[in-house]
Amino acid sequence: MTTNMGKIDRSLRLVIAAALLFVAFGTTMLGSGILFWMALMVAAVSTFTAIVGNCPLYSIVGLKTCQHC
Repeated sequence: MTTNMGKIDRSLRLVIAAALLFVAFGTTMLGSGILFWMALMVAAVSTFTAIVGNCPLYSIVGLKTCQHC
């Protein structure tokens, strides 16, 4: 699997995932319904793609945010 995400993109995804996890677990804003589970899913996918460095959607579109790949 090739890397198609740059450091800034990966960092932003981790920040967004952390914010979603805080909203889901740290507040009662989302409750325990569908929004809670959607926030968890988006946070999980964002974290996974940030750690791996490859976004499948970027591959489909042909987008690369890293400078050296």
